[in-house]
Amino acid sequence: MQTPQKIAVVGSGLVGSLLAIYLKKAGHTVHVYDRSPDVRKISFSGRSINLVMSHRGWKALADIGLDEAIRKIGIPVDKRAIHMPDSSIHYQYYGKEGESIFSLSRGILNRKMIDLAEAAGVEFFFEHKIWDVTLSNATLHIGATERGEWEELKYDKIFGSDGAFSRVRHRMQRQSMFNYSQEFIHVGYKELNIPANADGSHKLDVHSLHIWPRGEYMLMALPNLDGSFTCTLFMPHQGVNSFESLKDKATLEAFFADHFPDTKAVIPDLVEDFFKNPTSFLVTMKCFPWTFKDKVALIGDASHAIVPFYGHGMNAGFEDITILNEMMTLYGDDWEAIFKAYENSRKPNADAIADLSYRNFMEMSSKTADGQFLLQKKIEKHFSDKYPEQWIPLYSRVTFSTRPYTEALAIGDYQDKIMQTILKMDRIEENWDSEAVEDEILKLLKAKV
Repeated sequence: MQTPQKIAVVGSGLVGSLLAIYLKKAGHTVHVYDRSPDVRKISFSGRSINLVMSHRGWKALADIGLDEAIRKIGIPVDKRAIHMPDSSIHYQYYGKEGESIFSLSRGILNRKMIDLAEAAGVEFFFEHKIWDVTLSNATLHIGATERGEWEELKYDKIFGSDGAFSRVRHRMQRQSMFNYSQEFIHVGYKELNIPANADGSHKLDVHSLHIWPRGEYMLMALPNLDGSFTCTLFMPHQGVNSFESLKDKATLEAFFADHFPDTKAVIPDLVEDFFKNPTSFLVTMKCFPWTFKDKVALIGDASHAIVPFYGHGMNAGFEDITILNEMMTLYGDDWEAIFKAYENSRKPNADAIADLSYRNFMEMSSKTADGQFLLQKKIEKHFSDKYPEQWIPLYSRVTFSTRPYTEALAIGDYQDKIMQTILKMDRIEENWDSEAVEDEILKLLKAKV
C-alpha cells in the first residue's frame, strides 16, 4: 500500500474508470471528473465503433479481479468473415483453436466500468468542465464556461485520461521541450446497424468480425448481445467513392447495391442511419513527455491516440495501467520515479501500435481480398502450426500476447520480408504446404534474413 493521496482523474471513459479503480484499491481517495453527462443516463449518438478486448486488456482486468464481470457482456469472435463483391464469404481464423477477441459495445462497457468504479468507492463528478490545470501544484480549474468564473480544486496528483483532445495535455503542451504531433487520416467513419432477427438471433455469424473489403473503403460489423451488429463504414471524406459523393438516397442505395449487395437483406434502415448519424474523423496523436514531475500524468488516448484498425486503442490504454501499477509496486511512494519509468516504458510501445494500426487498415480494406495475401496467410498458419516455437504470426503477437508492441512490430517486419521471398518460389500456389517451402523458411530464419 502506498501512502494515501488525493488524486483526480480527468475523463470517465474506459481507461479513466479502470485507472480510478486501481488507484482506489491502492488506498487513495479518487475523484473522476468529466465534462459530459453520465453515460448511464443517456443513449449513444451513433458515433461508436464496437470495441474488441484482447490479451492486454484482459490482463489489466484480471489483475484487479474484473475480467469475469466483463466477459459476461461480450461475445467471443474467433475469425474474420470476408464478404466478397460476388456475395461469397471466406473465413480467416485469428489464431489457434480457442483464441478469440471479444466484441463489446462501447456504451455498455463504459457504463459497467463506471458502476464497478463506484462500487469500489470512486467518486464521479459529471458535467464538470475542466478548463485549465496548474501543473506545479496539481490544481484543476473548473467552471461553467471557459471565460467565466473558475473554481480551484487542489489535488496531490492529476491523471489526464480525457481523450485525444485532452484538456490536461493542452496545458502540458505549453511547456518548452514538449513534443506533439497530430495527423488526421483521409478516411472517416459512420455508424450503421444490422438489427436482430424477430426472435432476437443474429442475422450473420455471431462469432465473426464481418468485413466487406473494397480497397479505399470498407464496411465492418461486430456482434452485440442483443442480436444486433454495430456496423462501421470506413471511407475517404472526399473523392469518387467517398462520404462527400453519397449525397442523396438514390446515390447511397445504388452505391450499396453495387459494392455491398449482400447487405440489402440485413441493413433495413440504411438510408435513415446514414443520413442521421454523423461522419466522424480518425486521428493519430503522439506526444512526449507524458508526465510533469510527480504531479501530473497522461494516460490512454490523451497520450497516444491511434486509429482503430487493430482494435487496440482500449487495449493499449489498459496496458498503460498495467505498467503504471507495476511501477507503483516497484517504487512505492517515489511518484517521480514511477512516472518516469511508466512513460519511458510505454512511449516506444505506443508509437509501435500506432504504426501497426495504420498499416492494418490496408490489410483489412484491400489485402484480405487479395489472392497473394491469402496465400501468404495460409503458408504462415501452416508453418506456425508445425513450428510454433519458430513462428508466431504478427496478429497473434499483438493480440494474443502481452509481449511489447515494439517487439511485435520488429519481428513482424522481419517475418514479412521472409514471406515475400517465399512467395516468389516457383509454383508456390501448388506447393505452399510442401517440405521444400518449410525448409526454405527454416533456412531464411536461420540466416536471419
